[in-house]
Amino acid sequence: MRPVNFDLDVMRSFVTGVELGSFAKAANKLARSTSAVSAQLKKLEAQAGTPLFKKAGRKLALTDTGEVLLSYSRKLLSLNDETVAAVSELKLKGWVRLGLQEDLGGFLPKVLGRFVRAHPDVRVEARIARNADLLDRINNGSLDLAVAWAGSNRAGYSETVAELPMRWIGSSQHPLLWHPDDEIPLPIIAFDAPCPFFTMATDALDSAGLPWRLSFTSSSLNGLSAATEAGLGYTIRTSLGLQQGTELLPEGAFGFPSLPSIALTLHRREGAPEPLTERLSTIVLQAIRSELAE
Repeated sequence: MRPVNFDLDVMRSFVTGVELGSFAKAANKLARSTSAVSAQLKKLEAQAGTPLFKKAGRKLALTDTGEVLLSYSRKLLSLNDETVAAVSELKLKGWVRLGLQEDLGGFLPKVLGRFVRAHPDVRVEARIARNADLLDRINNGSLDLAVAWAGSNRAGYSETVAELPMRWIGSSQHPLLWHPDDEIPLPIIAFDAPCPFFTMATDALDSAGLPWRLSFTSSSLNGLSAATEAGLGYTIRTSLGLQQGTELLPEGAFGFPSLPSIALTLHRREGAPEPLTERLSTIVLQAIRSELAE
């Protein structure tokens, strides 16, 4: 039996369409006709040997096979693009400065390591910091790009990486059993102000008429996680970068109010940056989306 060789060009149309939520938009971005992209998707389903999409109301959703193929497609495209850049005749040189949220600190350093090894003449300076600091540095030019949570309107270029549901997080070692009927203020663990997670969570509690108190504040994600693991209260983040000793609470647990989603965004001062900044932006976006898919 001949082995199946997936077409990376077809995979790129597939991934782009899923990320944009529209294969018509994908066709426009990739400078192809809609009929050409449709033909590529049929080819991909034929290679997979099973449908990749299913009906979900008026929209299409991925089947289990589609989800698996999406994850592997992202990995293969990332490796392909990294290979192309590494063997390109025009070697990247220079200095690029990147700012990251702490939630990304668990996996992005490995990605940056591969980038630096592929481009030995590139110097990457990375900084992990809070939203306000990252966006201030984008504005004053001391960072070339940054990945931050939405919540502040700043000048410059921004691109949504993903919309993630905010979640209540508690200790997996010393769980608290708080319930609104107890009439005891909910202990909240949060970053020092300003913090979009804290603001939106307390707005939800106030709207539901539930009392709360600030039991622990910290300037670092490790501090929040340590306090949460110790059972000092509940914190609010997303599933991205969940720390050991903590766990996501089930939706509606203990009568907690539902929380909105929050956008993870990539920021640059210019929409059309220098090639080095553009290249690192692409790698960072692919790595985050791959992590979320897994």
